[in-house]
Amino acid sequence: MDLLLFSDVHGDLDACRRLVDRASEVDVVVGAGDFCVARRNLAAPIETLSAIDTPTVLVPGNAETEDEIAEQVSATGWPGVHVLHGDGVTIDGLPFFGIGGGIPITPFGPWSYDFSEAEARTLLADCPEGAVLVSHSPPKNAVDRDSKGQSLGSTAVRDVIEAAEPVLTVCGHIHGSWGETAEIGPTAVVNAGPEGLVWEVPSPTTA
Repeated sequence: MDLLLFSDVHGDLDACRRLVDRASEVDVVVGAGDFCVARRNLAAPIETLSAIDTPTVLVPGNAETEDEIAEQVSATGWPGVHVLHGDGVTIDGLPFFGIGGGIPITPFGPWSYDFSEAEARTLLADCPEGAVLVSHSPPKNAVDRDSKGQSLGSTAVRDVIEAAEPVLTVCGHIHGSWGETAEIGPTAVVNAGPEGLVWEVPSPTTA
C-alpha cells in the first residue's frame, strides 16, 4: 500500500496543488498537521487539498485546532477525508491512529494548539498495535531536531511507538528535520515536510 505523506504546508497553495496532483498515484494520503499559520487563513489550503479524491487522513498541527479543521473540511464537502485526534480509522484493512497539536507545550503562546505529555498519553491510550501512527509532533530523539540541533520531540509519542510498534509513524512540526527518517525498534519514523514523499507499507489484504 502506497501512502503520500506530508506536513507543514503552512498555507503554501502551490505545495497543496502539487500534493493534489500526486494523490491519484497512491492508496492513502496522510497530512500530519500545520495547514495554516498561527490559526489564520485555514480555509484556502483545506479547500485546495479537498480536490484530493484518494482516501485521506489528517491531524491538526499546532497552527490549527481539530474543530477548525473539521469545520473547514465540512464546508468543502471533501469526501473520503478523516480528521483524527485521539482516535482512529481503518482504510482498506490498515488501521490509522492520529494525534495532533504541539507536544510538549510549545513556547509560541496562546494561539498554539498544544498538549502536555500527560494529556498526550491519554489521547494516545487507544492506539492499536501495528497501525500507522500520524502525529504532528515527532517522538523524542527521532527526526525532532531543530536548526540549532535541539531535540524537541515528545516522550509520550516515543513511548507509544515503543509499546504499540506502529508499522509507520508520520510526523512534522520540527522544520529542521523535514524529509528525515529514523527507526524506533521495527517502526519507521518519517518527518514528512511540505513537499511530500511516497512511502510503502505492507497491505493487510495481501500480507
